[in-house]
Amino acid sequence: MSDPKMPDLGSLMDLAQKLQGDVQRMQQELERRTSEASSGGGMVTAVVNGKYELVSLRIEKDAVDPADVAMLQDLVVAAVNQAMAKMRETAQQEMAKLTGGLSIPGMPGVF
Repeated sequence: MSDPKMPDLGSLMDLAQKLQGDVQRMQQELERRTSEASSGGGMVTAVVNGKYELVSLRIEKDAVDPADVAMLQDLVVAAVNQAMAKMRETAQQEMAKLTGGLSIPGMPGVF
């Protein structure tokens, strides 16, 4: 006889396995997505993928000033960081859909 106050461990295991499969599918989908951000009024544009890899970097000619390399470096860093932040936000939103907004420690893909 089972105790009605105790959760059904079989159902919990099934739910955990389903969630794990859903998370893996979501991670694969996120890996195919890209996020783009610009800095300097569009002078530098960075594109990152769901693996948080820089896949594209566009620099307008006007941003290249040999006398001010530091400015270009700052623009590149800013664009890449913004693109990464956008991708992180996208990943968090998508994972929240799967977990109902719960923060699950150790859940891959949630940063």
